[in-house]
This record gives sequence, C-alpha cells and structure tokens, in this order.
Amino acid sequence: MTTSKTPIVTKDAYLTLHYRLATLDGEDIISTFKESPATLQMGTGQLAPELELSLIGLTEGAHVTQELSPEKAFGPRNPDLVQRVSVATLKENSASGEQYVVGDLVDFAAPSGGRFAGVLRSVDEQGYIFDFNHPLAGQTLLFETKIIGIL
Repeated sequence: MTTSKTPIVTKDAYLTLHYRLATLDGEDIISTFKESPATLQMGTGQLAPELELSLIGLTEGAHVTQELSPEKAFGPRNPDLVQRVSVATLKENSASGEQYVVGDLVDFAAPSGGRFAGVLRSVDEQGYIFDFNHPLAGQTLLFETKIIGIL
C-alpha cells in the first residue's frame, strides 16, 4: 500500500509558483498571476531571505496571502543610508554631461568593486542627498503565493 504525501516547501526545494508583492492598499509591485508562473530554487537568493522564509512549510496547492512587516520584507528604513554625495563623486559615477533630477535612481561603484544604487532626494550647494535604502524598506507589504509544484 502506498500513501501519497503532499509535498511541502523546504529550505532547498525547487518551486513552481505564482507570486505577487503588493502594497497594503493592493497596488501590485510585481505579480506573475497574469503571466507564466515563476520557478525558483530556494536558498539561492532568487527571493529575499525573509520572503523565502515565509514560504517554508507551505504545501503544494497552497494559495495564501501574508502581511509582511518591514522586518520580514525589505527591512526597516535606515537613516544612516541617507547620505550626502559630493559633486566630484557623482561625476565619477556618471556618463559625461549626465544630468539628474530628484527621484532618479543612480548606480554607484562600491569600493569593493561591486555596484549599489541610490535615489536622489535633494540637491543643494554642497552636493546631493541620496537615499541608499531599498525602495521598499520600511513598508509593510502583502505577499501572495500560489504553490503550483514542489520538487
């Protein structure tokens, strides 16, 4: 006699799923529900670690919407990540003649050789104020998932 056990999401599962990340008022940030489902390997960084944690233990076929606090989504806003950038530094990280306006997302070279981005918040005579927080930091979000298959 064989018994079929419904597969569950584990920390190293391979998933096929639909997912939607939305603001609390229901505005989609990203959604696969009107497209092909996504596939992902848990534990490889394809989703933010906290989003992955919210999937652990769900069963194949589960369709859930979870409210994620900032700590369980993209973290709280960090005021230390709002920083002044000199005109010289911005020029070093810009194409010749590039002009920026408040709200622009600007890519910077990190001292370690990587890249990071910040949103221009204001400009004054001393330079530029950039916010290097994740754009969704500090927000409570809705995370809807429908687990289609688990390997």
